[in-house]
Amino acid sequence: MSLLSDLAFEARNTARSVADYVTGTGLRLGVTGLSRAGKTVFITALVQALTTRGARLPVFAAAAEGRISRGILQPQPDDGVPRFAVEDHLVALTVERRWPESTRRISEIRITIDFDRKAGWRTGPTSLTLDIVDYPGEWLLDLPLLGKSYAQWSAETLDASAAAARAPLAADWRGHTAMLDAAAPASEEEARRCAELFTRYLRASRGDRYALSTLPPGRFLMPGDLEGTPMLTFAPLPGSGPAKPGSLAAMMERRYESYKALVVKPFFRDHFARLDRQIVLVDALSALNSGPAAVRDLQNALSDVLQAYRAGRSNLLSTLFRPRIDRILFAATKADHLHHTSHDRLEAILRLLVARAIAKAEDVGAGIDVIAMAAVRATREASVKQGRDALDAIVGTPLPGEVIDGETFDGLAEAAVFPGELPRDPKLALRGDGLALAEGDNDYRFVRFRPPLPETGPQGGPVLPHIRLDRALQFLIGDRLA
Repeated sequence: MSLLSDLAFEARNTARSVADYVTGTGLRLGVTGLSRAGKTVFITALVQALTTRGARLPVFAAAAEGRISRGILQPQPDDGVPRFAVEDHLVALTVERRWPESTRRISEIRITIDFDRKAGWRTGPTSLTLDIVDYPGEWLLDLPLLGKSYAQWSAETLDASAAAARAPLAADWRGHTAMLDAAAPASEEEARRCAELFTRYLRASRGDRYALSTLPPGRFLMPGDLEGTPMLTFAPLPGSGPAKPGSLAAMMERRYESYKALVVKPFFRDHFARLDRQIVLVDALSALNSGPAAVRDLQNALSDVLQAYRAGRSNLLSTLFRPRIDRILFAATKADHLHHTSHDRLEAILRLLVARAIAKAEDVGAGIDVIAMAAVRATREASVKQGRDALDAIVGTPLPGEVIDGETFDGLAEAAVFPGELPRDPKLALRGDGLALAEGDNDYRFVRFRPPLPETGPQGGPVLPHIRLDRALQFLIGDRLA
């Protein structure tokens, strides 16, 4: 039955993809990112830009040339997927001036873009239906599990937890695991204890202080309605041979396989495999602020990310057999926390972090780009005199409770911050040279700001300031609006 179900899915998926390819009227864009990378803010800003006349998008050709007549939100196309609550998020950003809640589950929103084609045999008015699929990056890191056995995943996870940056965080879980007898009779109490300690380790790794990239299984940190189920009550165990029937190891292995079959595979089949384009948002600044170990951990996670993609240039022949993601954009977010002189340096650091992933994707023809951006710009730039020197600063409203030079802010007063410069050589970020990024010796100041007061567009509506959102749009959908 599973094989028949898979074949039926592929048949439906192929028919849909061939129709979209021939007509050019449909595109599915996946938006993901590792923890706190700004997925919700990005989608809200993207939708607002596409549905607001007069949005400032000079690099987005179709908008800059005045060929987009309107963007319209459509009813939710999938009855089984929650709608992305763009209206609520826009109120949070523009009226309440707070950042919306982060992504904890999959959601989707559809926009129809009416535009005029610029040239070619199809010149004239037409439309593009853009489905935007929002999902947690932790789920993306789960996809490589489909090709790994329980023993292989256990070995890799235990090895990763022994690294210098992770070992202190994993000490309780590893210590408990070392005393276990994997061949002992299965015990629900022991399985729950192991899963609890393992989840604590994953949660600690993702905290602000360490900013390490999350290891799979991703649902351990975002369980939703799966919390407390056997599918989330397992953990890695040492050992490589077949598990003894009825043993603790056998129970863990069975639950791991259930997690793959009932959680990971449906997500891949029903959502991920249907994507045409993808943007991966990366909070590189938090990793830089936490030090070289966090940066290297992020580099490994981004390499794992691309393993999940069936990347390759989309053409009619490949579409007939299996749709492919043909464009992937890696975006370093929160560029507004830096002066513009460091934006290109942030982009260069991210390009270095994804170099291995880019090489793999380009080998099979996928289009790849890397940018530094802020979907919503929370700061502006200023030059502040200090003695005879003029220093480059960013100015914004720090969130309540933020502390700068001993002053605690209330969320109302503005502050000028000297964020420091990123190194000219991106390789220094991985070694920690050029930036004092070691714990206790940071000279890079990461301050969290409130969303800005919205600007008023030519049509009178609110327009959110941004950095390079137009460049992201041009790469992701610009060719489909030419």
